[in-house]
Amino acid sequence: MLALLAKALLAGGIVAIISIVAQRQPTMGALVASLPLVSILGMIFLWMAKPDAANMAVHMQATFWYVIPSLPMFLLMPWMLRQDFAFWPTLVAGCALTVILYTLLGWIAPRFGISF
Repeated sequence: MLALLAKALLAGGIVAIISIVAQRQPTMGALVASLPLVSILGMIFLWMAKPDAANMAVHMQATFWYVIPSLPMFLLMPWMLRQDFAFWPTLVAGCALTVILYTLLGWIAPRFGISF
């Protein structure tokens, strides 16, 4: 339980730092947010819990494929905000688009021999 709490505090700390940096310098905050810090921590924690190369390889490859459908959100949301949509509906639209694209990925990927 203590390990889980430590992991949560570390991940939360990263999010807090990104938020603070982004308030002062939005572009620098975006750069820090785009770093795969949470993914790297997740890989470290996974390896410590289950040091299995095959399992890690599956995890890393799946992470790659799941990043791709999340990227359009970062184009839709700025566009909507610049069109004077409110933040919360914009966030919901970005999340909905991501869910739709995840669903499409899950449906299309196996047809191309991609499994995760």
